[in-house]
Amino acid sequence: RNRKGTLVDADKAPVSDWQTDFDHTHPDYAANAHQIWDELRSECPVAHSERFGGMWLPTRHEDIEAIAKNADGNYTSQGVVVSEVRPGIEPPIGEAPPITSDPPFHAPARKLLLEPFAPKQIKALEPFARQACHELLDNALAKSDDQGWFDAAIDYSQNIPVRVIAEMLGLPPEDGDKFRTFIHHIIENPIERDIPEEDTIDWYFDEQIAKRRANPKPSGEGDLIDHLLGVEIFGEPLAQEHVRGTVILLLVAGIDTNWSAIGSAIWHLAQNPADLARFRDDPQVRPFAIEEFLRAYAPVTMARIVAQDHELNGCPLKKDDWLLLPFPAANRDPEAFEDADKFVIDRQKNRHGAFGLGIHRCLGSNLARMELAVALEVFVERVQEFSLVDPSKVRFSTGQIRGPRELPISVNSNTSL
Repeated sequence: RNRKGTLVDADKAPVSDWQTDFDHTHPDYAANAHQIWDELRSECPVAHSERFGGMWLPTRHEDIEAIAKNADGNYTSQGVVVSEVRPGIEPPIGEAPPITSDPPFHAPARKLLLEPFAPKQIKALEPFARQACHELLDNALAKSDDQGWFDAAIDYSQNIPVRVIAEMLGLPPEDGDKFRTFIHHIIENPIERDIPEEDTIDWYFDEQIAKRRANPKPSGEGDLIDHLLGVEIFGEPLAQEHVRGTVILLLVAGIDTNWSAIGSAIWHLAQNPADLARFRDDPQVRPFAIEEFLRAYAPVTMARIVAQDHELNGCPLKKDDWLLLPFPAANRDPEAFEDADKFVIDRQKNRHGAFGLGIHRCLGSNLARMELAVALEVFVERVQEFSLVDPSKVRFSTGQIRGPRELPISVNSNTSL
């Protein structure tokens, strides 16, 4: 498995042609993803690459939606992160249930998480998130006072979801660097590595689960891990692999996606003063702007494994091929959205696919919207005018979650609070 493998990181081979040799983990893909999707959509709507054992990349909204809804059973969700190796836990659980579970196991596994992510529970976390944002900005602005700039990704956006998901899961927030290393290994550069077992994400969460098993909490008390240890599926307690896999999903998805969405929104506002002024000064436009940030800069590309040979728009997909589902590309399809390549801050019709499509639509959407809204509100209220230090210094993540990992910004004088 990629979390316990044997190879070491290596430089990526140059991409010769995005239509026939694409690599979503390549830095060039991260830096130019929007352009690549748009060109493929018009010239080669379903691209193919032999990397990672063979994978496909559709870029049209219609195709991506059909694959996600999977009406014909042509795909399995057993693998949602493209890797050099196949998933190591067999159905029906999968490595990260419910996202890696297919029907009929999927629905009851998903239902176990609906209550903790319901609007009421997420609303209760908002004061905690807001306080975290203010604390992070206190430190970031102090750094800006000393050096003339701060990194909005490193000093701000990457830390917000770490604190919130650590609060939900009852994990030490000081383990944030460890969480980000896990994410890099699983999402940004999913190759096999030689990692001591005690440094793997499986080991980390087995230890956390063991602590809670040794000190069980009454029903309704405790954190999200305690919740998973107290519920049943099909009349039985959740298997260890189910609990661990779900918690890994919540950590990785809860941090990387939201960190990326917040950073992308700040990146946009830093380059578009008119949008910044309107978002800052017109609270009524903010709900529309949040949805447009999610559409225009959707961070998540999922994956599927082809379950049976079939054709997709004339392309011969073979059983066990990887297939990427770039929801951000679907959001930029002019057949689905008017002015799809433009950011329209008050866009009224906006049924985007940032949270996925079909039965696997993200159950953390309430959390993501809350964190994005709070993070941006606090940021623009306290940093009223800002810009990029140097666009060439911005670095976007590789892999299936796209967002700024380095985002140096300068604060215009007399505009920070």
